Amino acid sequence: MARMYRVLGFWCLVIGLMAFAGHMYEFSLLFLAQAAAFVFLGYLKFSEKTYITMFWGYMAISFVGFTYWSVFKMSIPF
Repeated sequence: MARMYRVLGFWCLVIGLMAFAGHMYEFSLLFLAQAAAFVFLGYLKFSEKTYITMFWGYMAISFVGFTYWSVFKMSIPF
């Protein structure tokens, strides 16, 4: 399970670098920070239950953040 966190970190790094190349600096910083966090957590050797619990917490926070941003911060297109 720790290896999957390192894989998540790798893909977040790839997405962050592509966003940086596309001049989307805030987006790239968000993904580069996530990449660093995933790689850091991947080397801490927690139990599988801890990794799954942390991933569920990460998903809950990201879904709430995405919903908040898309409902309250983005302008209505029509």
